Amino acid sequence: MSNQRRHPRIPMKCRIKISHPSFGELVAQTGDLSDGGVYVKHPALAALSQGTRVTGQVQDLPIEAPVLQMEVMRVDSDGVGLRFVFEEQPD
Repeated sequence: MSNQRRHPRIPMKCRIKISHPSFGELVAQTGDLSDGGVYVKHPALAALSQGTRVTGQVQDLPIEAPVLQMEVMRVDSDGVGLRFVFEEQPD
């Protein structure tokens, strides 16, 4: 099976707060990161469907991290693969 990913992944473990109306907020742990997205480990996230939009914010940084929009691309029993969503801003 060939690797069809556009962005290389690097292992990265940090705490991330994920928010969605179905569960409110939860704090999970990242598994890996790329320019295009992040894998987040938390069993409650496995209930989300592909295409669901969530927000995420990395925790424990010296400054407050931005809140990012993300879309569920992959779901497994440990968590979800999320794609960063960058909305185009009108000029």
